[in-house]
Amino acid sequence: MSAETVMDENEKKIVNEFCHLLEKSKQLFNGLRDLPQYGHKQWQSYFGRTFDVYTKLWKFQQQHRQVLDQKYGLKRWQIGEVASKIGQLYYHYYLRTSETNYLNESFSFYSAIRMRAYYSKASKEDSTLVLRTDANGKTVGPIRVQNSSDSMTISATARVVRPDLMVKKLRYYARFIVVCLLLKKMKLVRDLVRELAKQIDDYTSTYEPEDQMEWSLVLGEIKAFIEADNLINVVDVDSSSIVLSYRLTPLNTPPLEKGTHVFFTLQEIIIVGNCHEQVKFSELTLDMFRMLQTLEREPQEDLTNQIFDASPAPGRPPFENGDKPNKRENPHKYLLYKPTYSQLNTFLSSGFKELPPNGAMLLYISADGCLGNAKHTDDAAYDLGGVVTNSRRDGDPPNKTKRPGTLKEAHCLHPGDLYPYTRKPLFLIIDSDNSSAFQHFPSLFGQPLVCLLSPEQVPATMQDQHTKGNLFTLFLHSPLMAFCYVCNIIDIPITLWDKCQGQVDKFMAEASKLFVRSRSLDHSFMQFIGDDFLRLLMLRFVFCYIVLILHRGFKGPSFYPMSHPPLPTEEILEHPSLCKLVLDLATILDCRSLFAEPGEGDIHGTS
Repeated sequence: MSAETVMDENEKKIVNEFCHLLEKSKQLFNGLRDLPQYGHKQWQSYFGRTFDVYTKLWKFQQQHRQVLDQKYGLKRWQIGEVASKIGQLYYHYYLRTSETNYLNESFSFYSAIRMRAYYSKASKEDSTLVLRTDANGKTVGPIRVQNSSDSMTISATARVVRPDLMVKKLRYYARFIVVCLLLKKMKLVRDLVRELAKQIDDYTSTYEPEDQMEWSLVLGEIKAFIEADNLINVVDVDSSSIVLSYRLTPLNTPPLEKGTHVFFTLQEIIIVGNCHEQVKFSELTLDMFRMLQTLEREPQEDLTNQIFDASPAPGRPPFENGDKPNKRENPHKYLLYKPTYSQLNTFLSSGFKELPPNGAMLLYISADGCLGNAKHTDDAAYDLGGVVTNSRRDGDPPNKTKRPGTLKEAHCLHPGDLYPYTRKPLFLIIDSDNSSAFQHFPSLFGQPLVCLLSPEQVPATMQDQHTKGNLFTLFLHSPLMAFCYVCNIIDIPITLWDKCQGQVDKFMAEASKLFVRSRSLDHSFMQFIGDDFLRLLMLRFVFCYIVLILHRGFKGPSFYPMSHPPLPTEEILEHPSLCKLVLDLATILDCRSLFAEPGEGDIHGTS
């Protein structure tokens, strides 16, 4: 606000109300970081109050823009900051609820900021220090104003640059890119990356800030992430790339025979990532990014025709207590990047506690292995090692006289650590080079338990590709993309892709029938198969297994995935009809020579 602005009572009331809402919104927003990251209920009412204040603030500045512009000196970047905070609110509400439609709400605000160039003058924004003097010519102190057009006694002025506004702008770009990545708006992502690179150049050249290296690293992470995720290029008739989504839709949900009983549904998910060499962006590794999409339904709201000239407004406020939808679209999930053992245990406990009757919990871990101290042991709970969820050290061991061979990694998750959580239905996916440590779970409580375990090795030709994500997760995310990847197919026309996808769908339908009709299948699988997501994962596991045992480049048990309990070999894992569908797919893609012929010795490559 300028130093001397004449306002009538109504204008004062408007400005005071705006300042009150602005301050209240900041207090509530800052309080969000103090809320527990786990649990379902502790944070909902606080989020509701925060949404409510920001909704009032947004509408208030729209209704009184002229007064606020003239009497308060409202800047466009300030409007952008409010819109950005609302976008952040919706994004974090998506993280809390796993409902993908909130991503669309976040996108609408972030997009409006860009379309209306709210931050366009952030790099040029400054303040004027007005030095006022008294009757004796003595300076009575600086007054910061937004412009210097006021009539007052001025002895000197100084322009004060505002690097903090540029940082706000850069953070906005980084957050917008994350939302666009999750919504698979890849053309916009690339445009935003170019704009961010230019903004970082402007920022560093103008201010020479101490954090310029950090922003260079952020930009490098984004570029590496996009590059690594672009494994297969599906092209249209004009050779332009097509962006495909891999979330669950009615079209790609594998069928289930009528009359199949639904015992449990997936309600709680914990996704953990800690692969040292794998690219990551915004505390999401590539494997985490792929798996979270695999476990979500495609957002139903189409915003492509939204007119961004109209001010966005919160269109989907959070549900208040008693006003929740009868059916949750997506299971609730937590995303944990490099959690310590205590953090992971806390989130496991919370998910376990929140699990409703007839609900199942899924734990997915993509992490480097931690080998055990003994190769042959009767104690599979701890002596076979596990996976490292965080590489940090908690100081020296208290007893330094202990022999090194008896010390265990503090943040290694062992199978035994999960035994207490098998009191309820648990579905476990381990993608690691020590996944075999998890293949001997005892049935302590009689509850259904399924473990899908990755291969521990890949061919030498693929060993330098760890930055691009793990192969097993790729198969669970997009079976056809993984098939093309192991066959070294980089470009594929959309017509051929669609034909091949139809072949994969045939495989899933046939495998689903074999599961239901199998007489030797462990009952744990049948208790999970009624859930769309868990059925999808189990069937894609079978596809992965058959592709790898038939592929000539994968030779030996350590190259193949495993499950616990084991799936029946003849009835499912190596069923002739499923093998034929995979080989037919290879024929369609003209890579049949990479796969073993039927009856060609030992297809497992161990002879």
